[in-house]
Amino acid sequence: MTVQKWEYFVAPLLEHNPGEILNTFGEDGWELVSVAQVTTPAGGQSLIAYLKRPAG
Repeated sequence: MTVQKWEYFVAPLLEHNPGEILNTFGEDGWELVSVAQVTTPAGGQSLIAYLKRPAG
């Protein structure tokens, strides 16, 4: 039995066109796992995408 291994990528999402950004990652084999809104050090808000794809 083989175990699937994954690699992960965390990327900021620009609010003006997140769909295009995510489609570009998808073309490279990345699958969206989650999106989180986080507070930046300056007190603003930012969207962060968490992605994965099979390692290898």
